[in-house]
Amino acid sequence: MKVLLTPGSGEIEEKKSRFIATLCSVKTEEEAQCFINETKKKYWDARHNCTAFVIGKDANLTRCSDDGEPAGTAGRPMLNVLLHSEVRNVACVVTRYFGGTLLGTGGLIKAYSDAVTAALDNSEIGEEAEGVRLEFSVSYELYGKIQYEFSKRNLEICDAVFAENVSAAVLIIKESEDEIKKLLTEITNGKVIFSDSSPCVIIRKAESITE
Repeated sequence: MKVLLTPGSGEIEEKKSRFIATLCSVKTEEEAQCFINETKKKYWDARHNCTAFVIGKDANLTRCSDDGEPAGTAGRPMLNVLLHSEVRNVACVVTRYFGGTLLGTGGLIKAYSDAVTAALDNSEIGEEAEGVRLEFSVSYELYGKIQYEFSKRNLEICDAVFAENVSAAVLIIKESEDEIKKLLTEITNGKVIFSDSSPCVIIRKAESITE
């Protein structure tokens, strides 16, 4: 599923009304509510602080609020943008500073939707996938060759321990485990020792999600 790697914000202006969208990564309803409360305190002088959040891989828990705007013109459009983006475990607050001109139902729906879209565009989005932590050990000489080959493939070695030999681990997508084992075996002419392979969660940067 898609998740926020970094929180983001976005702002648009419509007929002198300012719409400021703020996003935050959350895992529970309590975390979402805490973020919402903190944002409302930050923008305590605003006319409206409308909210929406989506929790769970399958969007098991969703909530939204119009916070005084006409029913269905703020929270629901915000929620729809989040659902369409497929980003999960995310909460959003759109703060409105009223500019003196009524926007009408259609104008409000568009403004709140556009604000959330702007915040998503300004956020770094990642994809959470099923992964494997593959542990291995090699000689110092072979470790250098592995570093070189891994760098070409954007694979990062972690938790390296330098003793008589080098013990290290690499986090990879589950589907690539056999391929990486084969690569390590070829690089080392069969002298690599695999010590453990355990499941983990891999988060990688995603492509644009709002186009």
